[in-house]
Amino acid sequence: MKIVIAADHAGFELKNALAEHMRSLGHEVEDLGTDSSQSVDYPDFARAVGERLTSGQAERGVLVCGTGLGMAMTANKMAGVRAASVSDTFSAKMCRAHNDANVLALGSRVVGLGLAKELVEAYLETDFDGERHARRVGLIEAP
Repeated sequence: MKIVIAADHAGFELKNALAEHMRSLGHEVEDLGTDSSQSVDYPDFARAVGERLTSGQAERGVLVCGTGLGMAMTANKMAGVRAASVSDTFSAKMCRAHNDANVLALGSRVVGLGLAKELVEAYLETDFDGERHARRVGLIEAP
């Protein structure tokens, strides 16, 4: 699967570890930055991931900031992006199964590396259930 990943300064280290983990699982991962722990504006990175998704250049995205919240809020402003900020495996699975989330947002100050890997795996391994959920996702996407 082609995945894009990005982070702000707070998520820089976790982003790097997760990118390597996803590669070890056999995924193609494009890292859109940031490339250091120097302070940056997270909305720029959330938009970069959203643009790759909406243009069809990637299938899924992962965003990391301090809480995952700012990244998710920014990404969700983009048509065609459904970002979920999660910190438990049930939510990581359900955001895919019921909401067809195409972006997973994580908080480096909320989850540790071990849990973050579990969340990414749950998110990537779960398919959208479709059926009744497809109608609801359509309602999310409606203007």
